Amino acid sequence: MTTLHGTTPPDLSGRNLSFRRSLADKSATFGIGLCVLIAALPLALVAWQVVSRGASTWSLDWFIEEIPRNYRTEGPGMGPAIVGTLVITGMAALLSIPIGVLGAVYLNEYGKNKPLARFIRTMADVMTGVPSIMMGLFIYVGYVTVIEERTGFAGALALACLMLPIVIRSTEEMLRLVPDELRQASAGLGARKWRTVMGVVLPAASSGITSGSLLAVARAAGETAPIIVTVGLTYVYKPDLFDGANTTLAAQIFRNASQPFAASQDRAWGAALTLIAIVFLFTILSRIVAARFAIDRR
Repeated sequence: MTTLHGTTPPDLSGRNLSFRRSLADKSATFGIGLCVLIAALPLALVAWQVVSRGASTWSLDWFIEEIPRNYRTEGPGMGPAIVGTLVITGMAALLSIPIGVLGAVYLNEYGKNKPLARFIRTMADVMTGVPSIMMGLFIYVGYVTVIEERTGFAGALALACLMLPIVIRSTEEMLRLVPDELRQASAGLGARKWRTVMGVVLPAASSGITSGSLLAVARAAGETAPIIVTVGLTYVYKPDLFDGANTTLAAQIFRNASQPFAASQDRAWGAALTLIAIVFLFTILSRIVAARFAIDRR
């Protein structure tokens, strides 16, 4: 199209389209950033509150001394709860992670859409939504009342029941992401099914499996209701899970925070900060181990 003077007018439609796309892209980027900020703000406020209130209680005695029996008593001492958290959660991980990973391997590599596999998936989904107190009551009725004693191992069983469905579902999703070409290449080299799973599929999904397992561990470490129901309460070191009552940081947070005394509330803040630090430390270590393992497999 030309004007009366024989010149072609500039094409404004292309410029307008480019401007609208640029504006839409910047608007979407701004909106996403704003949503991330809104979501991160409560987390940052909670973290700041815990750190500012709990850091003042930290000292060498805080990590090694026994817990004061009187809630009015000031001073440090959370060693038994730290040890109890580590041993109870560790035992729960030993019970649930191997079973969960093997269950996910069956679902994704062998069971597929068989009736048993569908039943296991359904039950795993149901168990994910079951309140933690129900798991505690289940272990209390099925184990504590039988042996007639509350122990740390009973708490580990309750936490393992909470961790198991998370490990199964997260591991199964990670196994689905492993390309089928890897399985086919392994089978083409003459490897048996189990050898392919152990030597190819699981190492390829190791990073995701580790992340899912740490998610389950983080949930278990912060559970309070099943611990109170099944473990009981103690103020001294109990590294033996079968030797009577025990305690964890989550239980101490609940018990001290529910008291009206300033000393007990300070211990609750310190225990909360300690629990966050333990979960954060193990998350970092797991990432390092997973990355190192993946590099060695190349």
